[in-house]
Amino acid sequence: MNLTKPITLIAALICFCATAGAQEPLSIIDMPMPPLTAGTDFRMQLHAKGGVPPYVWSVAGGDLPEGLTLSADGCLCGRPTKPGTFTIVLKVEDSGHPAHLITKDLRATVSAALLLEWLEEPKVRDNRIDGSVQVSNGTLDTFDLTVVIEAVASDSHRATTLGYQHFDLKPRSVNIPITFGSTLPHGGYTIHVDAVAEIPLKKNILRQRLETPKPLQIAVGP
Repeated sequence: MNLTKPITLIAALICFCATAGAQEPLSIIDMPMPPLTAGTDFRMQLHAKGGVPPYVWSVAGGDLPEGLTLSADGCLCGRPTKPGTFTIVLKVEDSGHPAHLITKDLRATVSAALLLEWLEEPKVRDNRIDGSVQVSNGTLDTFDLTVVIEAVASDSHRATTLGYQHFDLKPRSVNIPITFGSTLPHGGYTIHVDAVAEIPLKKNILRQRLETPKPLQIAVGP
């Protein structure tokens, strides 16, 4: 009796079953991280493959940018509030028994949508306070921008306008200067700078504020 053919057939069947039952290892599909902008809505769907779907996503380490959340189904969504660079450790777990899990480092950079900075910090010159700021637009949208600079008296809390600008700030505009200054009565003054950028098409408003850390003193009257 020739047993060669049955043995060969059984071996082939075992090999086929093993191949059919093998699972692709669980892995996270590499996707380039798009740029994020503070104050602008963001949405990115993460993807995995292999293992046993469905998958459950979570953050295993690091910190998400403030304003973003990661849902269990892998949606990285929200509106980041602050610029900066963040390193996050993502974790994905499959539905196997036992479950398989893997992690992956993700680096996210959030740029400033509206940036307001001192160009020349406010200074007292005799009976005047003068200074300048600069504004930048880090987005691809045009801002309807309003900048108001006020000196707030320490005793009466009365606000005196030192400067006002309202103009379109074009996309990717960098370091646009705005000067301000005025004579003031003697006393102490805290300088407030408020910048409000409206994006009508997106119905979005961005705000930034600067403030002197302590009152500036004018010793003589105008």
